[in-house]
Amino acid sequence: MRTAIVYYSMSGNTKYVADKIAEGIKASGEVDIIRIEPKKAYPDKGAKKFFWGGKSAVMGEKPKLLPYEFDADKYDRIIIGTPVWASTFVPPLRTFINDNPDIKDKKIAVFTCFSGGGADKAIDKMKKYIGIEKFEAELILIDPKENVKVEDEEKIVKFCLMLR
Repeated sequence: MRTAIVYYSMSGNTKYVADKIAEGIKASGEVDIIRIEPKKAYPDKGAKKFFWGGKSAVMGEKPKLLPYEFDADKYDRIIIGTPVWASTFVPPLRTFINDNPDIKDKKIAVFTCFSGGGADKAIDKMKKYIGIEKFEAELILIDPKENVKVEDEEKIVKFCLMLR
């Protein structure tokens, strides 16, 4: 099975988990990691980080992205990784989903990383935006890179086992 892990990461938490998942599922087939980044970066410090990121998420913005390579036809499964901003998934992934509507015909799993809350709402909003009823697997973690915990490592392993 060929899998794409598509993610956006500002502080490194989502990248950390994407790399762990890639390592955890590589035995079950080929894995490509695709980092999605907006052309204009969001502020990543202080109050501006929360204001601009939150506003962008709440308003459902679809920022232009830096070029990336992705062809849905090449993959059996798509794993989407997102931070949670204002109880929703990040705008760069909204653009990605918009640009790749064929992903809804694939097996899709999702993982979220957050500090505040709203991960369940973010997952529900992403399901609706993609146009699917459920994900193959879901994983919710609180600052996994910043606060490494045995429980989080176990959750990542369990998530990977669900995808084998």
